[in-house]
Amino acid sequence: MSGLVLKLGPKERVLINGAVIENGDRRSRLSIVTPDAKILRLRDAIHPEEATTPVRRLLFSVQLVLSGDKEPQAAQTSLLRQMEELSQVFTDSDSRQILAEASAALVSLQHYRVLKALRCLLPREDRLLSVRPS
Repeated sequence: MSGLVLKLGPKERVLINGAVIENGDRRSRLSIVTPDAKILRLRDAIHPEEATTPVRRLLFSVQLVLSGDKEPQAAQTSLLRQMEELSQVFTDSDSRQILAEASAALVSLQHYRVLKALRCLLPREDRLLSVRPS
């Protein structure tokens, strides 16, 4: 069986097609077999007020697609443009590889893979933004 597998901790919440679902008292595993289901794990969600950096803004935009608030095809051009802007800042080979993976996932409309790849850039972005020029 292919598809998304969600492993939920006790009381963990997930947004599925606009409905918030809360897990029970035990860990559980859900297999999502509907290919176009809109699913967002709420513990991973970025709130609008937290989208204050380029990577976080891009993650938030991808998250809107996963939550069903934006249509994937309508958002694709904007998301690709944001990734291109990031590629002008993240010039090291590891970051470029991450952006290439995210772009490939976006082109194939695999938004979970986009989120997973882009999350790897958060620590790098934090380091870049914490450096103060002398």
